[in-house]
This record gives sequence, structure tokens and C-alpha cells, in this order.
Amino acid sequence: MTRPSIGVAVIGAGMAGRAHCAGYRTAPTLFDPPLPPIRYVAVVDANEAVAQDAATRYGYDRAGTDWHELLDDDTVDVVSVVVANHLHREVVEALLAAGKHVLCEKPLANSMADAEAMVAAAAAHPGQVTGTGFVYRRQPAVAATKELLAERLGAVSHFNGRYWCDYAASPLTPMSWRYQGGPGTGALADIGSHLIDLSEFLCGPVVSVGGAAFATMVTERAEALGTTYGHARAELSDVVHPVENDDVATFTASFASGAVGTFSASRVAPGLANSLAFDIMAQRGSVRWDMDRPAEFSVLSDLVGDGYDGSRTVLAGPAHPYIRGGLPMDFPGCSYGVSDLFGYQARAFLEQVAGIEGLPPVAPFADGLRDLQIIDAVARSAAAGGATVTLPEHPGH
Repeated sequence: MTRPSIGVAVIGAGMAGRAHCAGYRTAPTLFDPPLPPIRYVAVVDANEAVAQDAATRYGYDRAGTDWHELLDDDTVDVVSVVVANHLHREVVEALLAAGKHVLCEKPLANSMADAEAMVAAAAAHPGQVTGTGFVYRRQPAVAATKELLAERLGAVSHFNGRYWCDYAASPLTPMSWRYQGGPGTGALADIGSHLIDLSEFLCGPVVSVGGAAFATMVTERAEALGTTYGHARAELSDVVHPVENDDVATFTASFASGAVGTFSASRVAPGLANSLAFDIMAQRGSVRWDMDRPAEFSVLSDLVGDGYDGSRTVLAGPAHPYIRGGLPMDFPGCSYGVSDLFGYQARAFLEQVAGIEGLPPVAPFADGLRDLQIIDAVARSAAAGGATVTLPEHPGH
């Protein structure tokens, strides 16, 4: 049933929060059919100046510092929750109880118990749309890879993935919530959560993990003197705190299909700002993709065994998902970036709210819980010297 209009708010105006703000702005310009009119109601952040800057920059009606004010606001229908992980449950449960549709950033929560409670809260409000922000599913080359595996390449034998970043490589990066929490809540949860989700998105469910190991290279960090968000540097104070979680995480996995996986996540990889990549070996070929070159992927298929078999580089273009109608210049060779993906994600979520059949739906909360189940299993493997840990069945299956 088509809604007359949809009011949007964003809680959290840091790095990812600003991407959500911009994504909702872009969403009505993408694809067909048209969305109902979108009203840009509010941006909320604990820091008033940060909230006001985002509201002004992205054209939202007002800024605020108290997310509770959204609960009784009948002009707000959809809310993105983009705050520290340990705050997700409280905010999401209150929004659902107030009748809002909720898109929550990954990882879904800071603990399994909180994630399970959020899945239960979503189930208790079936008339409201909920989703987890696994935005890299929207990469055109990734979505094309999923189609290739299903239609041409056959059963996967090996997934090899890495997500390497350098945002924590310097000890001058200030202390924040990202460096607090137990083992597995660092690089594994922050960026490895995306890698884990992509592996199941492309290769099916993981049944066990093992060989896990963590390392913390920067063992303490100082508080910033001023306000920071994202991974920004700042002038440091003399107040120092220990880093409580992992800078590096590695592990292996077995999939229900019989495939195996190798995984590596690091937030201390010098010179690699945001380097997500994978290789997939399948029955009739292989795929390689690297987000450092997001608009291309290497494909090996149609093997004939004549000595000339080899991979070819394919440029993402109008024949692949999200390009046609998803970019102002939707022609071959016209690239895209991570910020575009938030527009695709916002468009998909708004389509679900409006009852429009279009893009693939946003990952449900159950997928967010599944991601945390795997993260928890990896942490238990690491604590047990790399022992194999069996996963429960996917909560959404």
C-alpha cells in the first residue's frame, strides 16, 4: 500500500550517520517507480554542533541532542540508528515500541543477548520494517558476483576474504568506543562484520569456525581534547586508557555447502585506508574483487582447457545490478563509490516501508544476529587457542 509521504530521521551524525543522511537525500532520485514524497525531519546527535552541521548540510528540518524526542513525533516514520554499538538495543526497542520503522547500523549490537532481544522486538512488531546496515551487499560487482555464482560458476570451494584498514595504525588516533569491549569487538566486529556478512551472502551459511587468533598492536590510547567522530585525529589529552579489543583478527571457516573460508581483518594495516577484497574459487571458474578498484572485478569462466583459459577484467556497467538507474551517468566506465551504496540501501529500505517491489530488501535483524553469532564463535575459538567452534542454525532459517 503506497504511503502519502515518509518522514525520515537519523540518530547519530558521525561518519556513517552522515552517510545515512545523504543516502536518504539521494534515494528518491534513484530507480523506478517513484517513491512517495520524503520528508527530512530531524538529525539527532549527542553533540549539538555535529547534529546541526549534518541537518544543515543535508537539508533536514531540525537538529537535536535527545533521541527520545522522536518517539512521540508523528511526523517521523523511518529512523536510522547510527550510534555506538552498545546503545543500539535501547534506542531500537524504544523506536519500535513507538511505531517507527528502524534501520540499524552493523554490528547489530554489542552482545548476543542484546541482538537476540532486538530480533524479538522486531518480531513483536511485524507491521514495522527493520533492517541491518550491511551496505556492501549493494556493491554492483558484489551483487553481480552473487548472480554469477548462482547462474554460471557453480559450487564454491574456497572463499578467501580480507578487510584491511589503517585507521588505528597510529597511536595518535584518540580513544573512542571502538577500542572498548572484550575480544572480538575490535577489528573483527567493526570491519570484519562486513566481511563475514559478504561471505554468507555469496557462499551460504557458515557451520563452523576455527584457527582464530587476535592481536592488539596499540595497547593504549589517549582521550581527545575536542569532539571527534569517525576515525578523525585530534589533539590528545593526558588521560590514557587501555585498548580492550583486537587490532587484528584471523580465522578459518567451513560452509554448509562444503566450501572452506579464510578470513583476515585488520585496523592497523598501513597505507590501506579501506581495503575490502575477496577471491572465490568455484566449480566452473572464479571471481576476484577488491574495493580499492570497486568498479571492476576479475572473472574466470567457460573453461575449455585449451591452454588459454584465464581471468578477464570486467568493468561494472549497466548490465550489472545497481548501475542502470542508480547513477546520474549510468553508462559503462562511469564509476561509483561507497557513498553511493548508502543511497541504494536507503532506497531499498524506503521501498520496503512504502510497499514497493524493487531492489533486494535490506538485511533483516536476523542477519545481524547471525553475524554476531559468528563473531562470538570466532572469539571463543581464539580464547581456546584456535579450537573449532560449531555455529547454531541461522536464526532467520
